Amino acid sequence: MADKDKVIGMFNSIAPTYDFLNHFLSLNIDKVWRRKLVKLIAPYKPERILDVASGTGDLAIALTRLKPDGIVGVDISEGMLEVGRKKIARKGLSDIITLLYGDSESLPFPTNSFNAVAVSFGVRNFANLDAGLADMCRVLKPGGVVAVLEFSMPRRFPIVQFYKFYFLKVLPFFGKMFSGHHEAYTYLPESVLQFPNGERFLHLMREAGFSNVREKRLSFGIASIYTGEKIIKAKRQ
Repeated sequence: MADKDKVIGMFNSIAPTYDFLNHFLSLNIDKVWRRKLVKLIAPYKPERILDVASGTGDLAIALTRLKPDGIVGVDISEGMLEVGRKKIARKGLSDIITLLYGDSESLPFPTNSFNAVAVSFGVRNFANLDAGLADMCRVLKPGGVVAVLEFSMPRRFPIVQFYKFYFLKVLPFFGKMFSGHHEAYTYLPESVLQFPNGERFLHLMREAGFSNVREKRLSFGIASIYTGEKIIKAKRQ
C-alpha cells in the first residue's frame, strides 16, 4: 500500500511537469487508452461522472465527449488539481468539470451519487485499495458502471522483458532529467510491479461489491481497463 503523505508530496512536486512527462514517456499512447475507457462507459449514458484520483484532469476532459450533465474530479494533491483547473479553464470546460480535494478512501459524496465512476492510473496509489474500491462502489448508483485504467504486466516474451527494462531503466532516467525528482519516477515502476493486476484485481473488485467485472488488456498487456457494475437489488415483495 502507498504511503499517503509520501504520495501527496511527490505529486505536488512533479505537478508542473506531470502532463509533459506523462505524454512524452508513454509516446502519447495514454491518450488512446483513455479514449478506450470512455468508449466502454458510453453505452451507460452517464449523467453524472466521478473521476477519482483525477490529477490534472486528463480523464475528466476526455469524459466530456459523453456529454454528461456534470463531471467531478477528486484528488489528494492540490498541486495536481491546480494544474488541472487551469487546463480545464483554458479549454472552456469549467462549467461541466469541477475538481475538488478528496480522499479515495472517504469520498465526500452521498451514497448513490454518480452514474459512472472512473480512475486512470490512480488506484495503485491508494493507501488502502480495498477501502478505495468499496467507497467507489458506495457512491455509484445501482445500475452504474466503474472503469479503472491501470498499468498491468505483459505476459509474453519479449514484451515483458522490454517492458521491465523501459520501466526500471529508461523511465526513471528521463523522469529525473525533466522533473528533477528521481524518487517519483522510481516509485512509478515499483508501484506498477507491486500492483495486483489481472484476475487478482478483478477479485478485489468483486469483494468491494462490483458485479460483472471484466478486464480488457491493451497494447500487449501494458495496460488494462477493468470494468464492473453496481447491481440493482430487487425489491422485496
